[in-house]
Amino acid sequence: MENKLIGRVVATEKNPTTMDKFIFWTDAHLKLHAFDIVKIGHIEGSYSYGVIENISHITDAQSFLTSFISSDFGDVDIEAPTLRVGMNYVEASVSYNDKNIYTPVHNGAPVFLANENEINAALGLKDIQNKLVCGSIKMYEDTEYVKTLPVYLNSKFILGPEGAHLNISGISGLASKTSYAMFLLKAIQEYYLKNEQEDDDNVAFVIFNVKGRDLMAIDSENDFEGNEDEKQRVYKEYEELELDTDPFKNVHYYIPYYSNSTEKRSTYLSKEDVKDYITDGRLHKFKYSYSDDKESLEMLFADIDDPQQTMEAIISKIIDANDPDFGDISTWDEFREKVDELSQKSSGTGKGSSKASNEISVLSWRKFKRIINKAIKNDDMFANRANVKNGECRLADALKKIKANDVCVIDIAKLPEDKQAFVFGDAVRTIYNLKLGEYDSEDGVNPPSRIVIFIDELNKYASKDTPKSSPILREILDVTERGRSLGVVLFGAEQFRSNIHQRVTGNCSTHAYGRTNSIETSTKDYSSLPTTYKNMLTRLEQGDYLIQNPIFRSLLKIKFPKPIYKQF
Repeated sequence: MENKLIGRVVATEKNPTTMDKFIFWTDAHLKLHAFDIVKIGHIEGSYSYGVIENISHITDAQSFLTSFISSDFGDVDIEAPTLRVGMNYVEASVSYNDKNIYTPVHNGAPVFLANENEINAALGLKDIQNKLVCGSIKMYEDTEYVKTLPVYLNSKFILGPEGAHLNISGISGLASKTSYAMFLLKAIQEYYLKNEQEDDDNVAFVIFNVKGRDLMAIDSENDFEGNEDEKQRVYKEYEELELDTDPFKNVHYYIPYYSNSTEKRSTYLSKEDVKDYITDGRLHKFKYSYSDDKESLEMLFADIDDPQQTMEAIISKIIDANDPDFGDISTWDEFREKVDELSQKSSGTGKGSSKASNEISVLSWRKFKRIINKAIKNDDMFANRANVKNGECRLADALKKIKANDVCVIDIAKLPEDKQAFVFGDAVRTIYNLKLGEYDSEDGVNPPSRIVIFIDELNKYASKDTPKSSPILREILDVTERGRSLGVVLFGAEQFRSNIHQRVTGNCSTHAYGRTNSIETSTKDYSSLPTTYKNMLTRLEQGDYLIQNPIFRSLLKIKFPKPIYKQF
């Protein structure tokens, strides 16, 4: 079918065409939208392609007063007797020329709607290697020429080695950021399950559940609340994207340990669900023992300003195996007793004390004691070593033995923020060290070539206000700056992108922008976006995202289907 001619390029003295921009006039009744692709005839038989950025309507009226006067000086009931000549003019940016000719398009050049192959070529979606679906785009919506096309990423530009890491931002609605991240993770798992990869290229996932029970049944099917029509509609969307309609596979859940005798549970899962999951062998309760996990204590101080590095000095003293105060301690109770002793005025004078104890002031020990007691006192998670026979585990040991295509969901939703940070920081450090090869000598350790970590509310751990001394921020920066070469990939989500540390967002190769407010879009983080696109971000629908990736020649507005796994 021939391309439909919709207008002509116009170049004026005040508005010339350039290598990057051009304007064309078109029928005022033709429905076009931002992000639609148009095809322009150019020199030497070539065609340029442009992405629509803005649409304006003008008439031959010289001023607003002209229209007011022609309506009998402001009578709103009168149809103006003077016929005004009007048209739409469209501003577009050049994305591609099929012969690599990027001189400005000429005045009067014909402008057409593009076909599917031309749209793919214009956006950089043609002949993509290692195809990983990330959603779909819709062109010429609400017209007879509407086209819906799947959008593919090159997996090596999101999982490495060409590029890595994803950042998702926006306030686009309940679980929208999470839903998009999980859609991509499902596509990645399915891609690796279906395709045998060369050079032992495989992937596993570590996902943190931070809200209610959101991600605690991702291996169960979504029943769509009994709405069969909705179910079939969503299934059709998955099939059109060449994805199956199964939920996640090989899922293991980890919840903070709590005693069955206590009424205070550490998860939003019901007692029945916890019991069933443990019976099925897919859920474990994780513990932290003093002897194995004292080195992770610094994670509890991630948000504590420590300009004199006294907290850091205390932790260094604690993990020193030869320290006279802490060298022989093996349980949390003994640890807390020793901290209590050193926080008394008489600290350093009792049995087993030394001059090293007195180098740290009593006030510092008291501050340390307050933070430690708040975190670990009367908490079952900080206990003796895990009993594997009872479905218990040490989280770091479980993560060390992660295998290809495994999905580990770590539930931290019900923990207070300091303990959430502790679990997250300890897990990220373990994964990073695993990929550095620190555990290669241990039995059962055979990590996949890539491990994807997904965390929502990234602002809690990597905001611009996070203390520079934060050990968690340090781990995240290591992952984003050096993780690509190791095969550690971060998928992070937050409401406000402008609040995230620039070294984190700057090292992400893929960015997804959801609906946000005008205050956010006025920040410098959005300065590279055209004004029209920034305005669109304030009214995007749930399920819509603007996607930026190195292989795309332009920002893309994509849609993605609802989750295929169980929703609470």
